[in-house]
Amino acid sequence: MQAMGFPSSVPCGPDGPDAWKIAQEWNARCQVARTGREPAPKHVWPRGSLGEAFDRFRTTEIWKTDWAHRTREDWERGWSHIAPIFGDLAPRTVTLEHIDAWYHALKVMKSVSEAHRAMKIWRALWNVAAAMHYCSAEQDPSFGIRRETPRGRSATWEEGEVVRLVKAAWRRKYHGLACIIAIAYDAQFAPVDSRSLCLRDSRDDGMKLWFEIDRAKTGRDALATLSLRTQALIRAYVATLPNNLLPSAPIFMTRTGAAYTKNSLAKNFRDIRKLVFPGDTRQLQDMRRTGAVEAQSGGADLSVISQKMANTVASSAHLQKTYLPVNQAAVELADEARKRGWRRIRENKSGPKVETLRPGELKPARENPAKPLK
Repeated sequence: MQAMGFPSSVPCGPDGPDAWKIAQEWNARCQVARTGREPAPKHVWPRGSLGEAFDRFRTTEIWKTDWAHRTREDWERGWSHIAPIFGDLAPRTVTLEHIDAWYHALKVMKSVSEAHRAMKIWRALWNVAAAMHYCSAEQDPSFGIRRETPRGRSATWEEGEVVRLVKAAWRRKYHGLACIIAIAYDAQFAPVDSRSLCLRDSRDDGMKLWFEIDRAKTGRDALATLSLRTQALIRAYVATLPNNLLPSAPIFMTRTGAAYTKNSLAKNFRDIRKLVFPGDTRQLQDMRRTGAVEAQSGGADLSVISQKMANTVASSAHLQKTYLPVNQAAVELADEARKRGWRRIRENKSGPKVETLRPGELKPARENPAKPLK
């Protein structure tokens, strides 16, 4: 509720009728704001404070139109750690000791990655405040802090494990989730790109089905090439959708018919993962790394992997983006390398192999009566 402008605590006085009346009044205000029946009171920051600078920045066209929604989310997330400590202070009054204590407290109370993210937003916000003449860009006290880089993720999935996740999701009526998992693995898409796919992003030449998008994070063109099993899965799913679905509406939905959000997708994936692999902590986003590992194991060049992932994974990021525009041949080459890679990975694993789809469980696209995507 503090993020909505409410105070962290309200003194009600000695226990008694007057104190209970004050408590009930504030509780009623909170419930009204929480349920949206009335807008939450806007927090007014002191003049010249960092909070005032951020409020002003939120009114700019840079914030409202130029930045992607995901970027604004990152800033708001970082601001949630900055505001309680520094929001009502003038930037010039913040010292190295203040920043040092705040940063190390975040590492202990939250995590290294959360502290790293918050410090990143602090430094970016300081530059914004400097542009508004609240402070000097060269006098950021955080320059004296060396951030601890969070340890990168290294988890991957195996092809057979992905099949089991897809089958489990489909059998439990998580049809949209099953398609998202299959696409995330085949196309090496991030969860946000997989759940945001629309009918207008689909391409169907009568033989193959694929998607073409601009990645949410990098803005680069990306091709989602799909296996025959995934194509059949999507065709079967699309056949169940209402005919009045807008071309700009997300295709894949929850069991209640709502479009997937970041949180609902993560929750449903955890539910299926718990059923299939109890105790596992791998995430949907690890599908993207899995594809890169498989392609590299299959002998794919970094430039080819960059084409598949629609990012600048190769050594020269600027040249890769400038001179290697996405093309379908390169993406399909990465697919072939991935097939060789996961076969090698499976051959090197000991123990029983994971079962794959049974013949006839999902018919190939050419035998499936589902309508083509439009």
